[in-house]
Amino acid sequence: MGAEQRGGFEPATGDGPPPAGSAAVRAASVRTAFEGLLQIRRLTGGGQAGPVSVPAPWERNRPLRAVALALEHSGSAPSAVDATGRRVSAGYRVSGGESADSVRVEWVGPPGSGAVHDEEEALSGCATVLRELGWTVLLYRGPRRRRYLEVEPPGGVPGGHGRS
Repeated sequence: MGAEQRGGFEPATGDGPPPAGSAAVRAASVRTAFEGLLQIRRLTGGGQAGPVSVPAPWERNRPLRAVALALEHSGSAPSAVDATGRRVSAGYRVSGGESADSVRVEWVGPPGSGAVHDEEEALSGCATVLRELGWTVLLYRGPRRRRYLEVEPPGGVPGGHGRS
């Protein structure tokens, strides 16, 4: 029995260790989890015209997990850290945002990885994936002019407190 069966599935946030085990097993787990998320959207999207086109209540209550799952499912590479917390690969990093119902998506990597040069294109791809799934995505520049995304549920959605 693999770790995912024992401890449950956790989407890659970019702050965990590099993937262990078979890439095919991980891809199957991600696909199953994402299909479950879409099923939750179908079942809870009651009066919505396109129930899979907006985040479900489950996602709005766990935006970090939902956004990380969407990015991993899209094929975007998550960053990773080693046991000492040192960043060992470039990719997306999902963390808590400015408000309780938002998350921040950055493109990070170890020194010399080129992450800073890839961030504009990589974050643009992340933003496209998340917008297609109904999230509100805003691009910002932070310290040292590094870009990041602030992601939140759309305004006007029951339970969503995001900006329109």
